[in-house]
Parts: sequence; structure tokens; C-alpha cells
Amino acid sequence: MAEPRYAGVDVAKDTVELALGPSASVERFANEPSGHEAIAKRLLEHKVALVVLEASGGYEFALACALQAAGLAVAVINPRQARDFAKAMGYLAKTDAIDARVLAQLAQVIDAHPNRERFVKVLADAEQQRLQALVLRRTQLISMLTAERQRLATSHAAARKSIEKLIAAIRKQLEEIEAQLAAHIERHHADLAALLQSAGGVGPATTAVLIAGLPELGTLDRRQIAALVGVAPFNRDSGKMRGKRMIGGGREQVRRALYMAALVATRFNPVIRCFYQRLLDAGKPKKLALVACMRKLLTILNAMVRSGNPWDQSLHAA
Repeated sequence: MAEPRYAGVDVAKDTVELALGPSASVERFANEPSGHEAIAKRLLEHKVALVVLEASGGYEFALACALQAAGLAVAVINPRQARDFAKAMGYLAKTDAIDARVLAQLAQVIDAHPNRERFVKVLADAEQQRLQALVLRRTQLISMLTAERQRLATSHAAARKSIEKLIAAIRKQLEEIEAQLAAHIERHHADLAALLQSAGGVGPATTAVLIAGLPELGTLDRRQIAALVGVAPFNRDSGKMRGKRMIGGGREQVRRALYMAALVATRFNPVIRCFYQRLLDAGKPKKLALVACMRKLLTILNAMVRSGNPWDQSLHAA
């Protein structure tokens, strides 16, 4: 019986490099539908068990969708993870061909991983892509608005009028995007949005980010969902040294939204407010207590989505 084959694909704007194994020759294809079809045919001919692509600013998405549609298992990974793996394997040089071979080697490792399904997941459909694009654009507009407001505070009188006009234009764009977001969620996710917003502290903006950026909500256990978002503290111990436990990684946009939701919840959600105060009374720093509230709120929302039951203060207080 032949051993399963593993493929690595390095994606650029115009071209795609394919390696059918860490020592195989690398083939080049055009990053367009005809090239995607040719790659899928080649992979199916070799009965490839897993294909690994590196996220390339969106250039990889159409190919990944085409390969999944052809029935192939596909994992899209973070470029930093791929580069760290390459260094660990002794690949110090970096070219498209080397990257493709490294990704093929990583595919073999991921396929044998006990949590393989965490890496190999169905990509977002057209509706989910639209929602993610709207959420991302809203985030970009808020960043632009914050930057212009800061410039206005220290600007010369000669530049102030220009900044004020730009602020007004950004606000108008923000209102339009938020209206589109609200309409999209009402049309496609009304029940889920109502469920999430039954929890005090979770508003429309947080709801949009959670639905767009955390489709796994309700499908994982509390430890898995906390690790996925990046609110689970990790140990930093070595020998006799016991480092400070810190959160990190995960989905930054979701974590930011949870931070704001938890901040509001410490004032207006009785369960989170009592939990937060209890931590402060125990001498915990405010930042640590707030992160704990983020984790608790996420755990509750995860349980609510899994069960389909809205916020129940008596249940969550217990």
C-alpha cells in the first residue's frame, strides 16, 4: 500500500508553487482559475492526504476554496508558524520553492497531529466572507477616526479644517458600514445575534465580531474556545524558574471586542460585575481581573450558543 502524499503550496499574487513532498521538485502554476484546476487535478492524481497553504493576504483564498471543492483536505496556516517550523527544520534560506517544500513537510506533521481537525476546517462561504469584510472595514474606519481625532487635538489652525472634514467623511462611512452590518446580521444571523445580546455587555458591534470572527462558538469546550481566542493564560516555566502566566496569540480582533464587552459587563452585567469585584477584593490587579472576566464571558457565551438558551442570570451566577 502506497504511503499517503502531502503537498505544500506557496502562493504569491500571480503564481503558485506546488511541492508534492519535502524533497519533490517544485511545479509552478498561474494563480488563476485554470491554474487552480490544474493543481487540483495533480493533487487528486497523487491521492494527496493533506495540502498546506500559507496565508498570503488573501491571495490564497480562491485556491484553497477550489481545492476544498475538489474534495481535498486543506489547511491554511499563519506565515509566522510556517517560518518558525522552517527554522526548526534547519531551513535558513527562504525562496518560494523552499517554502513549498517546507509546507509539504509541515502537512505531514499536521496530518499526524492528534488535533488535526483544528487545522483542517471548512473555509468561509460567500455570506460569511461578506460579513468578515464588513467587520474588517468597520475596524479600519475606527482606527482612521481615532488617528484623525488625535491629530486634531494637536493640529495647527491651518490644518484643522481639513482634519474636521475628513473626520466627518469617516463618520459618514462608518454609519453606512454599520447599517450594512446590521442589515446583514438581521437577514442571516438574527436568532444568534438575539441570543448573544441577551447577555449584558454584548452589543451589536461585539456580536458582529463574534459571528464573523468566531464561527466555532458553541462547538468547542470552554478550554478550547479560550485558547482559540487567546484569553487562556499559558505557563512560562523552565527548570526552577516560574514565569508570569500571560495570554497571547489567538484571534486578536475577537479578543479586542471581548475586552470592550467585558469592560461594559463589569458595570452593567450583575454576574460579571460580582465576579470582577470578588477578584479585586482578593487582591488581583485590575488588568488580570478584567482578562478573567473576558474569559468568563466567553465561556458563558459559548455555553449559551451550544445550548441555544439565552442569558440566565441565576444559572450563570451559580
